[in-house]
Amino acid sequence: MNRYELKLDSLTKYFGRRLVFRDLNIEYCQCGIYGISGPNGSGKSTLLKIIAGISTPSKGKIIHTAEGKEIDTAEIHERIGFVSPYLVLYEEFSCRENIEIMGKIRGIEPDEPHITRLLETFGLADRQNDRLKFYSSGMKQRMKFIFALLHKPALLILDEPTENLDNEGKNKIYELIKNYSASNIVLIASNEDSDLQLCTSSINLLEHK
Repeated sequence: MNRYELKLDSLTKYFGRRLVFRDLNIEYCQCGIYGISGPNGSGKSTLLKIIAGISTPSKGKIIHTAEGKEIDTAEIHERIGFVSPYLVLYEEFSCRENIEIMGKIRGIEPDEPHITRLLETFGLADRQNDRLKFYSSGMKQRMKFIFALLHKPALLILDEPTENLDNEGKNKIYELIKNYSASNIVLIASNEDSDLQLCTSSINLLEHK
């Protein structure tokens, strides 16, 4: 059972004088799928970056805890997986080389059985030695999921997770998300109704302006 918890305490963000969102007070204490909605520009990606420790809030704080112990900001990246449109892929390298690079960057010990399962799950086993410049946009999106799941994170953060995927690809991702959420926390930020329908609860950032 995942004993990971995430708390947003009076979280507020400004860009200059422009308010992005204010006074977010939320606790994610149980495994499951939770949504963040709002139109483009409402601050969904900004909120996810703050949760992931990539950006900082203007006011308030984020508290990550595991097994009842608060996690240091420098160690948060070891606990989370992130899928987003702005994740960098190395187009001149193969899928397998990208996995090795990402593993080294994140300090992840290679787990070949786990990597093989991920490649098979996302339908890239037969193309793992091809350079990413020859991948379709949907294949690259599936690659991002492999990156996010390499270290079996307790918190999976998904920004527009089904972008560039066809219906078959979406359904496979939905199945994976449901299975993963049985023992982990999954956050989804999206405008897609079908993405948000997976969520047991959601917040709309327009209500926090």
